[in-house]
Amino acid sequence: MPSSKSSRLYRWGSTALALSLVPGCMSTPKTAGGTQEAELRAQPGGRQEEAVQLVSTQEIYVAPPEPEAAPSNEGVVASDRATAPARPMPTAAAKRMPADGRVMAEAQSVPAPMKAMPKPPPPPPGGAQVQPAEPQSQGNSFAVHAPNAFTETAADRFSTFAVDVDTASYAVSRRYLNQGALPPHAAVRVEEFVNYFKYRYTPPEQGAFTVHLEGAPSPFNASRHFVRVGVQGKVVSRSQRKPAHLVFLVDTSGSMNQQDKLPLAKEAMKLAVKNLNENDTVALVTYAGGTRDVLSPTPATDLERIYKAIDSLESGGGTAMGSGMELAYKHAVKKASASVVSRVVVLTDGDANIGPNVSADSMLNSIQGFVKEGVTLSAIGFGMGNYRDDLMEKLADKGNGNCFYIDSFKEAKKVFETQLTGTLEVIAKDVKLQVEFDPKVVSRYRLVGYENRDIADKDFRDDKVDAGEIGAGHSVTALYEVELTGEKAALGTVRIRAKTPSGTEAAEQAFPFEQRMLRSTLDTASPDFRFALAVAATADVLRGSQNAQGWNLATVQKLAEGSTDGNTDREEFVKLVTRARGLLGNAVARDGR
Repeated sequence: MPSSKSSRLYRWGSTALALSLVPGCMSTPKTAGGTQEAELRAQPGGRQEEAVQLVSTQEIYVAPPEPEAAPSNEGVVASDRATAPARPMPTAAAKRMPADGRVMAEAQSVPAPMKAMPKPPPPPPGGAQVQPAEPQSQGNSFAVHAPNAFTETAADRFSTFAVDVDTASYAVSRRYLNQGALPPHAAVRVEEFVNYFKYRYTPPEQGAFTVHLEGAPSPFNASRHFVRVGVQGKVVSRSQRKPAHLVFLVDTSGSMNQQDKLPLAKEAMKLAVKNLNENDTVALVTYAGGTRDVLSPTPATDLERIYKAIDSLESGGGTAMGSGMELAYKHAVKKASASVVSRVVVLTDGDANIGPNVSADSMLNSIQGFVKEGVTLSAIGFGMGNYRDDLMEKLADKGNGNCFYIDSFKEAKKVFETQLTGTLEVIAKDVKLQVEFDPKVVSRYRLVGYENRDIADKDFRDDKVDAGEIGAGHSVTALYEVELTGEKAALGTVRIRAKTPSGTEAAEQAFPFEQRMLRSTLDTASPDFRFALAVAATADVLRGSQNAQGWNLATVQKLAEGSTDGNTDREEFVKLVTRARGLLGNAVARDGR
């Protein structure tokens, strides 16, 4: 046998042997919401495969494919490294490797090669060298949550969740679509699609917020309606907000050595600094193989010094994100008080691979004392290829902050210029919403989105339970799909419970959802309602929700086109729906569905 052929067979045999040594998976508990986590790989086209991943505990997992639907939420971690659909694994494969490394079961599935997302270009010659401690990109990773199922109102009339004003999911999905690929199912979070857009909710005349309620018939099912709960926070002008102390925590590791990562992050920081007030201060900390104090607290008016510090940043090395987080929080807590906004702003692709605190939980454990003292967090994501959306989202949720994704200078202006005051000035914390439906009027309901913000009904009035934050001028929108009985009465009651930014006890307000708030036709509903419905429906389709099977994106596009009102963000969304329709059609043709 020729030596070259022998060598190829040897390599194939080695690969087969390696695959035979891969153990099965084991789910692990996640949060009070009852979800679970495992390692899973998701595809750029929204499909998932069985794959292996070495996690920080040195255990190897093989995850099963994502189910089409599930009666309960199962949070897992997904990556878009490949694009092949999965085959079911034998039950025996769902085992954990014991500590001594013995094989418990054999992986039975190998994905077929298919076209993947374009990889980012390599670093330019002569650039900073990546240290061996930083592994090669394993693909973008996202936390998976099964869509909410319909609930019989007679069995459970309460729906309780924390508010969420994050928008990262929409910006990430937009980038996939603009690059000619469907976003992975796990990348799509309905609430972040809906809350990316502004709605014309009247702000409160007094207090922190108002609630706006509206409903109309479904365009997809004649026996159902959609109802919308909109919360509008009070508006605070730039001159009225509290002084802010920002600690920029910048990832300067080798993985950030791409034009849409560190260079874009530098421009974003300059935009933020330019829009600060004379009483604000800025500090700058970086992390790569180690951490570094680049800029001590400096008045925001000293633009030359701050810009010089930003311009000095270069990428290279591993990613000691946990150590950087701890250092940044130590700086931020020094100025934290009821009269000062003290916020850590993390700018990273989310990759974390060295140091004592690699996982989100370990990072959060190390900084939880600072969070309790009032330090808030903004997690700002950049780039593709090894983007850790799952980590960024968790840090923002537990760090009393928000999560954004910046893919362009335009998006940087939106986050750090247009929305800066709302990001910095928190007007209410631990904000919870609870909708109580009347079973005489509503027979079934489902909350569209907010799966990872679920709160136990019994915890609605437990003020020790963490929830979401609302910034100045922010709005929060949630949609329900409901089936009505025909009884002409109030659908139920919407309650909102929240604390002041420095408070420990929450106040509660209640708003009746009256029958008059239901429109007789979708055409008579407000443009804001119709557009929010179009966005939520698109997200539900893109994430492969079983509840959205049979929904027509042509109907969604028409609904959105009729409610753009000349808004450029809304007009951009219509173009994305057009791209999604084409890509979904190609996926159907390719997969024979």
